[in-house]
Amino acid sequence: MKPSRVGKSYAGETIAWAVVETSLGPAMIAATEKGICRLSFGEGGEDLARYFAGAELIEQGDSLSGVLDKAIAAIEQPGHAADIPLDLRGTPFQQNVWRALCAIPAGETRSYTELAAAAGRPKAMRAAGSANGANPVAVLVPCHRVIRSDGGIGGYAYGTAIKQELLRREGGA
Repeated sequence: MKPSRVGKSYAGETIAWAVVETSLGPAMIAATEKGICRLSFGEGGEDLARYFAGAELIEQGDSLSGVLDKAIAAIEQPGHAADIPLDLRGTPFQQNVWRALCAIPAGETRSYTELAAAAGRPKAMRAAGSANGANPVAVLVPCHRVIRSDGGIGGYAYGTAIKQELLRREGGA
């Protein structure tokens, strides 16, 4: 599956969503019946409609009741998301990168070079960075644990302040 088609792979499915307040600001959490498919900061229904073209979107849907509290707890105390069901769709390489991200222990970081190697393509640092950036579920798949090779914090889709705070909460800042 091409990266541009990932969101379209949910066409015809029902996705329940809500925007909730967290100590890091508003977080949008969206889930299919299989699990959380999007966790982002500062987004809303319009963003979700663009990302999941063709899906039926239900605000505050009943299917969120089992995962909403767990997702909020994971935001407040990152590193405790192992039992939260996810419904992630991506290319095989993206899936490998996301599994490699989940293998990074809380409080530790890896460089993009290390991430690429862990995903099975040691020379694909840029591709690993792109797959890291395409992660649809912030915090739950801990893309914030990847930093630059020189030790710099690097970028983060939701701003470096949130990234630094997540790392601090994990004891890795």
